[in-house]
Amino acid sequence: MSLNPILALNLHAEHRSCPIWSRLASSRLRRMTKPSRLLCVLGAFLFAMFPLFVPLTFAEQDATPPPPQAQPSPQTYQPKFPGDPARSDSEAAALAYMRVVLRAQRRFNKQYGHFATSLAELVHSGTFTKRMVSPDRGDYTAGFKGKKDSFVLTMTPKNMDPQHRSFYAEDDGKIHADETKAADASSPLVK
Repeated sequence: MSLNPILALNLHAEHRSCPIWSRLASSRLRRMTKPSRLLCVLGAFLFAMFPLFVPLTFAEQDATPPPPQAQPSPQTYQPKFPGDPARSDSEAAALAYMRVVLRAQRRFNKQYGHFATSLAELVHSGTFTKRMVSPDRGDYTAGFKGKKDSFVLTMTPKNMDPQHRSFYAEDDGKIHADETKAADASSPLVK
């Protein structure tokens, strides 16, 4: 059963004074079920609105693309605070992790009279959380070796380059960095 969508739209208005309604009052539209009439009205609405969207569609296709711009250079690292020694966001995250561990160790040592021998022991010491025990730290892998009188904390990048240096710290709290090999106590201090 086909129906002219525009007639259906006018029919839905149900204005008895409308000439189209009076013509169709006795037709098969009158005998249609309510869902069928609703579908007809919807079809008529979409049919009536289609011409409004076609020009917009073609206008977007005809628009000329903007001229190509030179690719921006790789983003330079924005320091997180004055004197930030990091060279990349990954390094900043690694150094922040190390600072949290070092503070937690100082607090643990003050509270218990010795250092924690594992990262798990540091949970709830300062701001060190259970999730921080995992050695996977994004672009870095944390290493920890602890004894009651000393500890060594390392951050090794998964790919070493000038923006991903390796880091090393001991119980003295000083962080060392190296961009060519695994950092150790003889590596330069992070300024």
